[in-house]
Amino acid sequence: MSKDFIIAGIDIGTSNTRTVIAQQIKGEENPRVIGVGVVPSVGIRRGVITNVDDIAKTVIEAVESAERMAGFPIKSAIFNIGGCDIEFANSKGVIAIGRADGEVSDDDINRVIAESQMIQLPMNKEIVHVIAKKYRLDDQDNIKDPSGMKGVRLEVDALVIESSSAQVKNIGKAAFQAGVEINDLVLEPLAAAVSVLTKKQKELGVVMINIGGGTTSLAVYEEGELLHTAILPLGGGHVTNDIAIGLRTSVEVAEQIKLEYGSAMAGDIDKKDGIDLSLIDSREEGVVSRHHVAEIIEARLEEIFSLVQKELKLIGKAGLLPAGGVLVGGGAKMTHINELAKDVLGLPIQVGFPVGFGGILDKVDDPSFATASGLVLWAGQHQLEEKREGMKPFNPFAGKTDGMVDVVKNVFKRFLP
Repeated sequence: MSKDFIIAGIDIGTSNTRTVIAQQIKGEENPRVIGVGVVPSVGIRRGVITNVDDIAKTVIEAVESAERMAGFPIKSAIFNIGGCDIEFANSKGVIAIGRADGEVSDDDINRVIAESQMIQLPMNKEIVHVIAKKYRLDDQDNIKDPSGMKGVRLEVDALVIESSSAQVKNIGKAAFQAGVEINDLVLEPLAAAVSVLTKKQKELGVVMINIGGGTTSLAVYEEGELLHTAILPLGGGHVTNDIAIGLRTSVEVAEQIKLEYGSAMAGDIDKKDGIDLSLIDSREEGVVSRHHVAEIIEARLEEIFSLVQKELKLIGKAGLLPAGGVLVGGGAKMTHINELAKDVLGLPIQVGFPVGFGGILDKVDDPSFATASGLVLWAGQHQLEEKREGMKPFNPFAGKTDGMVDVVKNVFKRFLP
């Protein structure tokens, strides 16, 4: 088995860390999943690393599990980045076309995007992505891909995505301690969107909602372009905490109750249905109302979707996305959650599953694998989508706007004392 076409994605989530290893076979369109590893995360809160050593151990366990399945070790991977400290800024770039005949080349596109990232950043911030929203060539506006067109002046309207320097460095240090080099760092909702959204959905208008353990992220697309993205400070873990408080039980018991008996629609649960706590944990006693549990879950999820609706209102897209919403993440597996989301958002809703893979599909055929799978597809397919959608990545480790799948050598020196 050639290792030259091996791609690995590592999703460090608040609840779990997932590793997906895939092999791109020459002549095959879709990469084959050959290794998967999942372990509970330790040392991260709401998407932000709080203990580098604990996260490094978590990554090692997830990687080793995937390596055992794949049959060989990996040396590098694409990592996700998230957390509520992510910030967004609109920026413009302007350059003169380099070629004498005025034809726009890939170099011109890279230069204008590099120009757009020349913005004043706070000392504690670093650029994660620079995403071109539209181009302007002389007097012609709203261009998706100017490559091959002719003109004198090229402009770009770009979305600059920033993260705290501490978060970027902590991910780098954790990866270094785990013995894994970082190929690229990808914003979590963008990675998840790659694995579950189709080109048609992006053209029509769609919102991808990723309900994780500590945060909920979203990405809004229309006419093939990323319109908006955000990370909200609520997730499935808050639902579990609410149940634990409401039932006066442990978080572990509350999580099991949520997974086995939970529902996002209290109206669908008979008020006479009960849950015997002693069947879940021998140290617990008493019977609790399943309807009451559903009321707790519904209240928190309704709050999460209300925050999503607020984000859609900010960009004038509330109730105006023909392709509706796609739910992913561990929280998307809650019974009747699509019905609740439909009521709150006023959109058609479906639960999304990773697509575009071959191999052991059953291991990643789950909404919670959207981000990890998307990281792999980002490397394997996203370069083709760059030209179609005008998206150019910025790798904070490589320090350039291209080279999405290049292995960055000696990148971790900057993190060492």
